[in-house]
Amino acid sequence: MILIPAIDLKEGKCVRLRQGRMDDATVFSDDPVAMASHWRAQGARRLHVVDLDGAFAGTPKNRNLIERMVEAMGDVPVQVGGGIRSLDMVDAYLGAGVDAVIVGTRAVEDPEFLRAVATAHPNRVLFGLDARDGKVATDGWDNTSTQSAVALASSAAELPLAGVVYTDIERDGMMSGLNVAATRELAENAGLAVIASGGVTSLADLDALKTAFSDRPELLLGAITGRAIYEGTLELPAGQALLDG
Repeated sequence: MILIPAIDLKEGKCVRLRQGRMDDATVFSDDPVAMASHWRAQGARRLHVVDLDGAFAGTPKNRNLIERMVEAMGDVPVQVGGGIRSLDMVDAYLGAGVDAVIVGTRAVEDPEFLRAVATAHPNRVLFGLDARDGKVATDGWDNTSTQSAVALASSAAELPLAGVVYTDIERDGMMSGLNVAATRELAENAGLAVIASGGVTSLADLDALKTAFSDRPELLLGAITGRAIYEGTLELPAGQALLDG
């Protein structure tokens, strides 16, 4: 299990949103490439990057910047999401050195697209499921569907995915702790390994997550953290040490 620092990109800056609202953004750095290098120096074993502009526009908007971040990370793998809605874009990101791409909106709306990209790139595609009250949201979290995250994850269980990135929107950026129960329910019902996201605030949150998966550690790839490591309520090296222990 690994602790994955997040860098969310908006207008070329490193920001964190509250509950996915673009009008409630905190800028933490004007230099995302330098921030990527910082997390690498802090011992990050993976980096999570989201093109927020791309998520809302429906097409990547920070691709060149992301490629520079990938270069800065060297041999540390980078996973990228936000506006990736075509096989050509998946191919482009993976060809540029991205380790895994996260597909959400189009994968939710078009299951055959998810099948196509997973088949074309086995174990290089993460299914991004962002939920509000258990229902999946799309288009940069602007729209909430009637489909449950658990049902969608279960429907993808047979695909050669790298895993699922599961985010509880209500907790994202709110420093309120992970929705551990929902994360475990999704992983267990789908039988897919999950990266937990949304609300990681302290070592206690990571400990609760680790404990919840102690009998099925293969279902938990790790956890994404954003605001907590920027505001100092969680230190990346200490969090990783807890997960390793």
